[in-house]
Amino acid sequence: MNPMPLERTRRSLFYLVGYLFPSGAALLLFPAPTMRLLLSTGHYDNVFPRVAGLLPIGLALVIAGIIRHRTEVLYPLTLLPRAVFCAGFIVFYLYTRDPLFLVLLAVVGFGAAFTGLTYLKENAQAQRVGDGASAESR
Repeated sequence: MNPMPLERTRRSLFYLVGYLFPSGAALLLFPAPTMRLLLSTGHYDNVFPRVAGLLPIGLALVIAGIIRHRTEVLYPLTLLPRAVFCAGFIVFYLYTRDPLFLVLLAVVGFGAAFTGLTYLKENAQAQRVGDGASAESR
């Protein structure tokens, strides 16, 4: 039996922290170059990207805590905000036609798919192992 059935799912969350913290720091410290790097064609004052940079830094700290403490019950919960963000990015893109939102959709969507598929696979494996163990004890 695997002592850490959701270890791959936990590792998938490192991708999340790996883009949240650096992108947030980049937006906070270097807003204009970061917006160009993200292919933005819209005009945003320097304050908006800096405020937007604080949010991923805060999220990265929360996710890092989840990873550090191996809070497995929260792993699937990390998918819900990403689904909301992806829906929002689609709406924002349709409203503005700014490619920034497609870049964000790709990055966030990939991570959500990565975590979601990994979680589903590991959870199914853990249930099969659990079913086998309970059948053996009968």
